Amino acid sequence: MSHVLLRRKSMVFSLLACALAAPVVYAWAPGRTQADAPAAPAPVTVAKSAPKPLLWKASDKDNALYLLGSFHLLKDDDYPVSDDVDKAFADAERIVFEVPPAELADPSLGQKMQQVAAYNDGRTLSQVLPPDVRERMGQVLGADHLAQLDAIEPWFINLSLLMGVSQQMGFKPEQGLDMHIARLAEAAKKPVSGLETADQQIAVLDASPMEEQITGLRDFFDKPGEVPKLLNDTHEAWRNGDAERLGALVIDEVRTETPVTYRIINVERNDAWMPQLRQMLDGAKQGDTMVVVGAMHLLGSDGVVEKLRAKGYKVERVCSACVPARP
Repeated sequence: MSHVLLRRKSMVFSLLACALAAPVVYAWAPGRTQADAPAAPAPVTVAKSAPKPLLWKASDKDNALYLLGSFHLLKDDDYPVSDDVDKAFADAERIVFEVPPAELADPSLGQKMQQVAAYNDGRTLSQVLPPDVRERMGQVLGADHLAQLDAIEPWFINLSLLMGVSQQMGFKPEQGLDMHIARLAEAAKKPVSGLETADQQIAVLDASPMEEQITGLRDFFDKPGEVPKLLNDTHEAWRNGDAERLGALVIDEVRTETPVTYRIINVERNDAWMPQLRQMLDGAKQGDTMVVVGAMHLLGSDGVVEKLRAKGYKVERVCSACVPARP
């Protein structure tokens, strides 16, 4: 597998593992970065069955957690959700997200994210980019547009370009599974909360090493056609409830090839969430809770599913349409 595709996976991993990346970056510079992104295949609408959920139930003698793996960007035909998700939502007395929905709806969040994405050391994009990357970006985006991006770090531009491709493919952040569940919770008047703040998640996105940021930007312009295929493949794996394939597509190589980004975005956040998740289970008469996070946080040995299982909780996959049932 080429290093180019591996870096693509790092970009997709960041997008799918951070809930606020989709709605905030999607709305940035409308009509410019997104429109100028390399063209993706036109979306094709076909009749589909409900996605097989990436849903687990962790429990002790008193309480249960429904752990639901979200895809932060979905299409209109990814709905309705499965009966398993509906039943878990109905059973849950409260809903917990990566970031509280009210913070995601804060109109100042986009400006705050752009401020964090700006250089704080006097440098500019033109100064940090190698000549070949700067030249290629200028050819694709135009010199004027490139100048407009000069104050922005590569990680934010990477995500903006990726969002541009996803938009052309029919993906929408407002259709993301977490946003859908948030709307259901509001209608049902169920209490909601978050495992971290928007500020914490922005800091996570900004912490990627500059070298990895630059490499990702170079790769995007070298072979942009690989991005739509990777998005389609990960979306298909998510729809099929195929935890093994989804992990192989996005997690395995990112963990090996970009270990710092992987550790910051996935491992450290999962570890930080664990005390909160355990409190939801261990507290007397806490009631059942649905936890909706990016699917990447549930998968593999570093995912919270295995971390809870290792702590002695009973953890089982909930997927009535999965034959045979996946672990």
